[in-house]
Amino acid sequence: MTRSLTVDDLVLAGIALGAGLLAAFLLRMLLRRLGTYADRTRWSGDDVIVDALRALAPWAAISAGAAGAGAVLPLTQTVQHNVNQVLTVLLIFLATVSAARVVAGLVRSVTQSRSGVAASATIFVNITRVLVMAIGFLVVLQTLGVSIAPLLTALGVGGLAVALALQDTLANLFAGIHILASKTVQPGDYIRLSSGEEGYVEDINWRQTTVRNLSNNLVVVPNGELAKTNMTNFMRPEQQLTIMVQAGVGYDSDLEHVERVTVEVVSEVMQEVSGAVPDHEPAVRFHTFGDSRIGFTVILGVGEFSDQYRIKHEFIKRLHRRYREEGIRIPAPTRQVSLQQGAPGIPPQRTGGAVAPDGTARLHD
Repeated sequence: MTRSLTVDDLVLAGIALGAGLLAAFLLRMLLRRLGTYADRTRWSGDDVIVDALRALAPWAAISAGAAGAGAVLPLTQTVQHNVNQVLTVLLIFLATVSAARVVAGLVRSVTQSRSGVAASATIFVNITRVLVMAIGFLVVLQTLGVSIAPLLTALGVGGLAVALALQDTLANLFAGIHILASKTVQPGDYIRLSSGEEGYVEDINWRQTTVRNLSNNLVVVPNGELAKTNMTNFMRPEQQLTIMVQAGVGYDSDLEHVERVTVEVVSEVMQEVSGAVPDHEPAVRFHTFGDSRIGFTVILGVGEFSDQYRIKHEFIKRLHRRYREEGIRIPAPTRQVSLQQGAPGIPPQRTGGAVAPDGTARLHD
C-alpha cells in the first residue's frame, strides 16, 4: 500500500459497493417492468433484448461499484491493475454472453416470423452464437495483453488439418446451409425421399436433418445425403394439394346421375371435413371401360399432406352410403370365360361363366 488504510477509505468503499448494489436492484426492477411491456408487443425481438439486459445490467452495476471501491482503497499499482483486469474480463464475458444470446434470439425470431426461412433450423442460431463467443474470446485475450496475431496464424494452419480430418462433418454443415439457403426444404415441410422415408421436417442442424413420420418416430438423415437424394416436397410451391380417388359403377348406371351425385358428395366433404379445401371445385372424370365397370377418378382438395387420409376415409364412407340411397350399383369384379369340351369331330360346347372375387370360376350352360 502507498498509505495506511483508514476508516474513511472503508466508508467510501462501502458507499461505492452499496451504490453498485442499489443500481443493480433498480435496473433489475426497471428491466422487469420493461419486460412486461415487451410481452405485449407482437415483435419477439424486444423480449430477447430485455432478457439479455436483465442478465447483463445488474452485474455491470455491481462490477462498477467494485471498481469504484477498489479505486478509493489505498492499493498498490500491481493489485489495482489486477483488480481492473479481472473486472474488465468479467464485463467482457458478460457482454459476450449477452450479445450471443441477443443475436441468437434475434436470428431465431426472424426465422420464425418468415415462412420462407428456416423456422426452427438451429444451424443458423448455433453458427451466430459460436461466432459471437469466438469474437468475445479474442477480445479477452487482447485485453489481457496476449497477441492474437500468432493465434490467428496458428488457427489458419491448424484449420486446414481440422478440415481434412472433419470432411464428412463439414460436408454436412455446408450441405445444411445450402439446403436452407436454396429454400428447397424448410422445417415443417412434408417430404418423401427416394429411399422411401417420409415425414415432417423437424429441424436442420449443423450435421443432420430430423424427420418425424406419421407414426411419430424420428428419422435422422445426414445433410449431405439429403442434398444428393431425389426428394418430393409436398409443401412447396404451396401447401394445398389435390388427391385422386379411383371408383367405378356398373354399365347399367346413368353416368350423368352418377356424376351429379358424386359431385354433391365431394362438395359436402369439402365443406364439413376438417383439413379439406372449402373452395375446391369438385371434379369427376370417367376414363375406363373395365371388365365389369366404368372407372372414373374423383379429385379432392386437401389442406396439407396428412389430411388426405381423413378426407379419403370420410369421402368413401359418404359416397358408398349415397350410392346405396340412389340405387347406384358398384359391381364386384367379374370376367366372362369360355371352356371347350368334346371329342374330335364333335362341335365344342360353349358355356358362359364368371370369375368370382376369390378367383374361382362359376360356369353356367
